[in-house]
Amino acid sequence: MPLVAIRGTDISWTCKPGDTIMRAALRAGLGFPYECNVGSCGNCRFDLIEGEIEELRQDPPGLQERDRARGRRLGCQSAPLGDCIIKARLMPQYQNRFRPQITSARLIETRDITHDIREFRFQLERQQPFQAGQYALLSVPGVNGQRAYSMANTGETGGQWHFQIKRVPGGGATGALFDRVSTGNEIIVDGPYGMAWLREDAPRDIVCIAGGSGLSPMISIARTFAASPQLKGRRLDFIYGGRAARDICGAEMLEALPGFGQTLFYHPAVSSETESWDGYRGFVHDVASELFGVHLADREIYFAGPPMMGEAMQKMLLAHGVPPEQIHFDQFY
Repeated sequence: MPLVAIRGTDISWTCKPGDTIMRAALRAGLGFPYECNVGSCGNCRFDLIEGEIEELRQDPPGLQERDRARGRRLGCQSAPLGDCIIKARLMPQYQNRFRPQITSARLIETRDITHDIREFRFQLERQQPFQAGQYALLSVPGVNGQRAYSMANTGETGGQWHFQIKRVPGGGATGALFDRVSTGNEIIVDGPYGMAWLREDAPRDIVCIAGGSGLSPMISIARTFAASPQLKGRRLDFIYGGRAARDICGAEMLEALPGFGQTLFYHPAVSSETESWDGYRGFVHDVASELFGVHLADREIYFAGPPMMGEAMQKMLLAHGVPPEQIHFDQFY
């Protein structure tokens, strides 16, 4: 197996065939910086000093031409063809509590949540715990590349991973999952990954904000919150938004949790101005601002959803003076 070494240090790790430099480092317990895991964010850039690699994704958004000219590559998209020497800065905050692993998973159950969101429950070949809010990479049969989806259940045992996935019109992966992957079928999963996991030691109340299939990691956080002795007495507010009433979901899952209505509260909202609706109206970042305003700076904030929502959330939270270390999200879309 190829050996990857960081220049000027005694740090090195092996990389199995088909694996990437970044993921192999995380499996070895090293803090290789990353976020999206699919070549979009650029957080895993490194300098290739010696050796050859295969780039798994051509022209990834996270790598500019000036980066390539300087010998930079993306750790999540680089498979070494032999021993390599690289320049990279490892950071302890990127060390996973549970080292990611690749395993097969068998689909054991599905259920429709809305007209276009379905929950897929997989039984893993071997147990793999995860932290609430994390995600995995799924290799869907007949689809090139991997897709990142967040788990919705609690991950203390890791025997099952549940994913609440929104069908994307024309999407190859979601089309295959919804239409061709049946109960009993197996896929390959790789994880857990992600930095937006629930900070149980943080002393603040929590706000979870989701849109679309961003529901999944926020439900995982809410479920873990409700079961955590360490968070007893804290408050969690859950804001979920959709275009229309038929897009709204999550209430029945939250209502089933202990503390609903006392320490756990649900705030659904629709953005359509013509929809008949007697609840909150508007985009979720506006609803969060309306509900909490400057008091957002006193909360621990978790959010997940489409890119435009993520951008609007960041601007709103920073405008309200929320410290960056209290804002948790993963850019893996």
